[in-house]
Amino acid sequence: MLSLYVAGITPRSVQALQNIQKICEEYLQGRYKLKVIDIYQQPQLARTDQIVAIPTLIRQLPLPSRRLFGTMSDLQRVLVGLDLKPDKSNSSNTT
Repeated sequence: MLSLYVAGITPRSVQALQNIQKICEEYLQGRYKLKVIDIYQQPQLARTDQIVAIPTLIRQLPLPSRRLFGTMSDLQRVLVGLDLKPDKSNSSNTT
């Protein structure tokens, strides 16, 4: 389960969403659930999950949970953060 916290439809929020969707489709094909949470519409969830930066991606399962911040444009950083191994036959980048 992945939760992406965004702040409305800002360029950074849109870029983060596009990047994480592309990464998930490429590396987790059908094995993920992505929930997008707009902190303007659901501020209580941001407080509950102690969100201090936007955009923030939280991987809740499998444990341990992990947090990534920013636009998710650094493919290697996101893959490491999600504990995924890059596909050596695929040389695409999210930037």
